[in-house]
Amino acid sequence: MTVRALLIEDDDTIAEPLVEGLGRYGLMVGHVGTGAAGLEGPYGDIVLLDLGLPDMDGIDVCRRIRQVSDVPIIMLTARGEEADRVLGLELGADDYLAKPFSMRELIARIRAVTRRTQRTATATATATTTATATAADPTLTATPPAAPASAAVQPPPREQEPLVVDRRTHQVWVGGTPVTLTPKEFELLALLTEDPGAVYSRQQILDRVWDPHFHGPTKTLDVHVATLRRKLGDPAWIQTLRGVGFRLAVHPGVPSGVPSGMPGIPGMPGVPEAARP
Repeated sequence: MTVRALLIEDDDTIAEPLVEGLGRYGLMVGHVGTGAAGLEGPYGDIVLLDLGLPDMDGIDVCRRIRQVSDVPIIMLTARGEEADRVLGLELGADDYLAKPFSMRELIARIRAVTRRTQRTATATATATTTATATAADPTLTATPPAAPASAAVQPPPREQEPLVVDRRTHQVWVGGTPVTLTPKEFELLALLTEDPGAVYSRQQILDRVWDPHFHGPTKTLDVHVATLRRKLGDPAWIQTLRGVGFRLAVHPGVPSGVPSGMPGIPGMPGVPEAARP
C-alpha cells in the first residue's frame, strides 16, 4: 500500500529535496508551506510537520490536528531544546526528528510509526467485527464459557512478545520487529532492563537517564514513559507504582521470534545480556 504523506514545511530548499526523496521510496507527498494550509488537509497517512512555520507555531498546528484526527505526526525541526520535544510529544506527536537528518532515518521513522498505526487499526477492526457478529447472531459470544471452579482459580498468564534491548548497538526489538527510539527513550528502557521487576524511583531515573542536577519539568519522565509504552506496542511492559516509581514487567513464558544471537536474562524473555550493567 502506498503511504500518503502531508509535508508542512515553509522552506522550499528543504521541502523540494524531501518531496523528491520520499517519492523515490514510493511515498505520495503533498506539500504546503503554512500551518493554515496544513490544517485544511487532507492529512493522508502521516504528517511531517516543521515547527518553524511563518504564520503559526508548529506546536499549535500539532495540537489542532490532534483535536480532529489520529493521523501519525512526525515533527521535523531545527529546534533541539528538550522542552520543545517534550511539549510536542505531550500534545500528541508520534516522533521527533531534529534537522539535519538523513533520508534513510526519516524513512525508517515513517515506517516504524505507520507500522504501529496499522497494527492498532487492525486490532480495532478485528474487535469491531467480532462485536458486530455477536450482535447479529445471539448464539455467538465473545466471552468463552466459564471454566470449572477448580480450573478458574488463577487465569493463565498473558502471552507477551519477547523484548530485546541491545546496549552495544543501541537497538530494540519486540517480537523480532525493530523499534525506533530516541536516545533518551533508549537509555530509559535500558535502565529498566538492568534489573527487570525492580522498582526505580523517579529521582533514580532522572539522575541516571538525565542528570543528577536536572531541573526541567518533572512531567518529562511521564511523557517519555508514555511514548515508550506506545512504541513497545503494549503498555503492560512498563508498570507504574503510584508514589514509588516505575519498573519493567517480568512476563513468564518461552520467548519466540527473538533475533538470532540475542540470549535473554532468566525470567525476562528476550532481554539480552548486553542490556545488563
